[in-house]
Amino acid sequence: MRRLADAERIRRFLHDLAPAARRPTRLYLVGGATAVLLGWRPTTIDVDLKLVPESDELLRALSQLKESLAINIELAAPSDFIPELPGWEERSPFVVQEGQLAVYHYDPYSQALAKIERGHAQDIVDVREMLRTRLVEPARLRDLFARIEPELFRYPAVDPPSFRDAVDQALREAAT
Repeated sequence: MRRLADAERIRRFLHDLAPAARRPTRLYLVGGATAVLLGWRPTTIDVDLKLVPESDELLRALSQLKESLAINIELAAPSDFIPELPGWEERSPFVVQEGQLAVYHYDPYSQALAKIERGHAQDIVDVREMLRTRLVEPARLRDLFARIEPELFRYPAVDPPSFRDAVDQALREAAT
């Protein structure tokens, strides 16, 4: 049975994964892993991530580490659910360099918008924390949403008016 991942287990996972990176690779942490490492959640159910570029060696290592560390690992990023935000890579905060593996938090604005769109209770709590700690600035979040809004038709699971309403609601709550 897999266990929840705390900061120590996530760091161990990153350290143990690094030797499988045979060339410079970026690993972007997403969702709960970001929340845990930034300290507003003690654990996460799974470690969501994006590899750039993907390689067979790293994908095999993910599978092995999932078993040996008894943690859930998912290949998932905001761009799987909403349009890619312009400049996301430049806004992705650096975490650590382990050999050829450079680890970043996936762009907080992309994460916040994907969480708002999904709308789960934990997602809303995470977005509030991103706004409270100023990891995400309200005006910039609204601007970035406006920049991807014309592309939402490419994501049939997304209802653009509901998404816009959810962004407005999140920003109203942050202002109070």
